[in-house]
Amino acid sequence: MKLLIAEDEDMIRKGMEKYIRLHTDRFDRIYLARNGQEAIDIIFKNRPEIMLLDIQMPVRDGIAVMKEAKNAGIFPATIILSGYEEFRYAQQALRYGARCYLLKPSRSSDILKQILEIADEISGTTQKTEVDSTHSNLVELAKEYMEEYYNEELTLQRVADVVGISPGYLSTIFSQCLGTGFVDYLNQIRIEHACAYLKQRYFKTYEIAYKVGFQDEKYFTRVFKKIMGITPSEYKKNF
Repeated sequence: MKLLIAEDEDMIRKGMEKYIRLHTDRFDRIYLARNGQEAIDIIFKNRPEIMLLDIQMPVRDGIAVMKEAKNAGIFPATIILSGYEEFRYAQQALRYGARCYLLKPSRSSDILKQILEIADEISGTTQKTEVDSTHSNLVELAKEYMEEYYNEELTLQRVADVVGISPGYLSTIFSQCLGTGFVDYLNQIRIEHACAYLKQRYFKTYEIAYKVGFQDEKYFTRVFKKIMGITPSEYKKNF
């Protein structure tokens, strides 16, 4: 099996190669690229099965590498390694087919674990499919966005637009991966935060309802009781 490490920082690029060679013999070829153009050239010439790819590189960035490889139909299973935490980078990477998105600094052991898991999938030693992996990544991206903006007017359409898929498709894979619907999961996030506010005893119930994203106190109370089994007032009294 062949692996490509595309990373502009010499220490990381060479260090990962050395670590991988030391801890596994799964790869008979490990190619190194210092910039995006070198990565594209290696992909077209040598067709590595797996690629560890930095987002921010000279000449061509990681997203451009993924886009060109995908358009050419020569797309290695890709692990993104990046110091950029902005949501849009993860969104673009997953849209173009990245298996996972790791933020620097990541431990070499964690990176190797991801690489070997993908190697197992490719060689057929596990049953996990690429489709399942993609669905899981999309759902994780949606969850991350929901957990950050739970207190705003959050609709299925808005989250689907952020992830880059249709609302119907997001609803389907959400239920498949989590066993719960979009609205139910959003309500769970909001009620968890509501519980934290109720324990503090600083705010009234209607204030907490608005703080966690509900526009109606009565509806908030109904949802709270459905999830927690008691009303917000009873919850506050217990504490």
